[in-house]
Amino acid sequence: MEIQLNVLITETKTSIELSNNQGIITIIENSDKIVLDQPAIYILFKDDTITSIGKSEAGTFQNEVDYNTIITIAPSWDIELDYLAQQFILEAKDNGIQLTIPSQLETKIPTSYQKTVSTYKDEVLFILKRFGYLLKHNEEPKKANAKPAKARHKWTKEVSQIDFFVDTRESKATVLWHKRNEMLLKSGATMMANPPLNKDGSLGFSAKMGQRIREDHKDKVKNNVTTEDIILKSVNEVGLFLYFGGTNSWLELVDASGKTLNEWTAVE
Repeated sequence: MEIQLNVLITETKTSIELSNNQGIITIIENSDKIVLDQPAIYILFKDDTITSIGKSEAGTFQNEVDYNTIITIAPSWDIELDYLAQQFILEAKDNGIQLTIPSQLETKIPTSYQKTVSTYKDEVLFILKRFGYLLKHNEEPKKANAKPAKARHKWTKEVSQIDFFVDTRESKATVLWHKRNEMLLKSGATMMANPPLNKDGSLGFSAKMGQRIREDHKDKVKNNVTTEDIILKSVNEVGLFLYFGGTNSWLELVDASGKTLNEWTAVE
């Protein structure tokens, strides 16, 4: 692959302009205020770890996820942002990256458009790799005392047929990982009534996210019990919705024999 670029580098910002008005990639590090000139895809990094991927409108960028580097991609006019964001999110998930927050609902990309957006995504990844940013775990040899990477989990058809049960932190529920990007929370689940507070009495990040997810499904909840089946996007969302997170939800979902979802799906 050969791509012509126009690059401008400052102490905190790298601007990469693709030829023929094909878009601009911007890498910003350690900046307190970020203003976007136009709508763009963003990829957030905390040190060398990707924490969130999504779409942002123009204006002052705001996000509750902890990060110190942001990469924005403002593509050419013919690239639909929702489709491009979905491509990057799926790429990250396929590479075993667990995003802190699934940034948006899955968007179905029309078959006629898949090649265009996929090709553009691959070009951007090719460029970012040359600048030292990868949408996958660092493949360099680990140091002797390095902490192990987060476990990767693989969805299978067999797993999709298994009921997993939650019984922790005032919550009880039955959950199925019925599709690769969907968790089905069965009706009748009991939710933790009140979010835990920080020592100063404020709401923590997980509590805020749990409340936000609950707000999205408030029409299916009565007295902290779900009245209908609910579709959530990840194991992380299940934990935030039921008990405001605060624990490894891969270990909290257990089948009838006591085997955790982590044991069923973790891969080397």
